[in-house]
Amino acid sequence: MKKKLIYSVVLIWLTFFTFAIPIEAKKLIPMGNTISVQLEMPHYYVLNDILLDSGEWLRKKDQILEIDGQEVRELSEEDPPFKDAKLLVKRGGKEHTIQISSSELQHLTSFIKNETDGIGTLTYIDPDDMEYGALGHQIIDHSLDIKPKVMKGSLYLASISQIKKSRPGEPGYKISSSERHEAQVGSILENEVYGIFGKWQQPLQPSLYPPLEIIHGKEIKTGPAQMITSIEGNTIEKFDITIHKVTEETFQFIVTDKRLLEKTGGIIQGMSGSPIIQNEQFVGAVTHMFVEEPTKGAAITIVEMIKKSPE
Repeated sequence: MKKKLIYSVVLIWLTFFTFAIPIEAKKLIPMGNTISVQLEMPHYYVLNDILLDSGEWLRKKDQILEIDGQEVRELSEEDPPFKDAKLLVKRGGKEHTIQISSSELQHLTSFIKNETDGIGTLTYIDPDDMEYGALGHQIIDHSLDIKPKVMKGSLYLASISQIKKSRPGEPGYKISSSERHEAQVGSILENEVYGIFGKWQQPLQPSLYPPLEIIHGKEIKTGPAQMITSIEGNTIEKFDITIHKVTEETFQFIVTDKRLLEKTGGIIQGMSGSPIIQNEQFVGAVTHMFVEEPTKGAAITIVEMIKKSPE
């Protein structure tokens, strides 16, 4: 009996180490495409404080869970019939029942939302399982000031039509049009602290690089590197930067590319997620700009970013 027990423990140990694939062994394709993001949230949220005829309030950020005991999936002004109802709402972690009149219910759709959207940059695609990562930071719905959970989400390619240049104290941004008339290119499964993650659903897009080795922060060097992004139409380009401060999980850089500085003033909104390459290795993704010094940017290491991707 003792011999069988020892054998079983050794077998489990060997099996674990045979199939565990270290992060360092991964190769990812750095992308750089501008993308449009659409997230469906699990509930409708109230956008403003609303005083009802009953004297009760709907408060901003209230989640509408049920109407007359029925879970709310879709709500529009055209949905008949409207009658006085009871809303079950969640506020501050607690549930409340609120009476609402038929006329108030009919016009409620103007003051609620269950979707949020935005633009950013596609960071990578894993050619082995077609999973992707993008943005390098979590999506925040600014009208509600929340980090929405994902019910489901869609990813579309976008095309840059105009650039608002960054200036000290005044962040610039990309003006883009989403290609939503085309099929969605990916599903969104997670909205995490270091980006959005999901499955790529279309043939691989053209990229400037083949799958590249990824490296840890301690292996990143100060000095020249390249940022991959799009600043015109759907053309993906690489631009020179200089990495100047590195930690285990993040690093900072300065934009040195003259053409990029002339076009954008440095880092602009919509560049979040742009891949960064150094010495033909995939090192990270843009996450933030320095508002007072838009030629300076911050990035997350790619190893740290993929740690937060769904397993």
